[in-house]
Amino acid sequence: MIMEAFRPNAQAYFVEVGANLGSYTEEIFMMPDHIHWLCTISRTQTIADLVKNVKIASSAKMKEFVVPNFSWQRGYGVFSVSQSKLEIVGRYIQNQPEHHKKINFQSEYRKFLEEYKIEYDEQYVWD
Repeated sequence: MIMEAFRPNAQAYFVEVGANLGSYTEEIFMMPDHIHWLCTISRTQTIADLVKNVKIASSAKMKEFVVPNFSWQRGYGVFSVSQSKLEIVGRYIQNQPEHHKKINFQSEYRKFLEEYKIEYDEQYVWD
């Protein structure tokens, strides 16, 4: 749903919303059906609160500029990254268009879940 023409503005808006919530963006790339956002989180905020607040703020903007009936899925995936891997993960995020020519998002996400030994039920992963 995130068209290439709108991607730079949407990414900039995400960075701004994150900054307003005390989260610094290291790297971001929005694909049409998902987002990779490498960011810090303040010590006083939970991951759930950050995601909830970013989704709330960005939903209105997405409805205004992209799709009138836009909504985020209820769930999300979060993986921590060590300081020593920031550059590698940043390159991975910027390479999303090429990367997803080889593997689709759903397959990649399942691979992450399995690699990090996160139990999941397929019927609840995509809503």
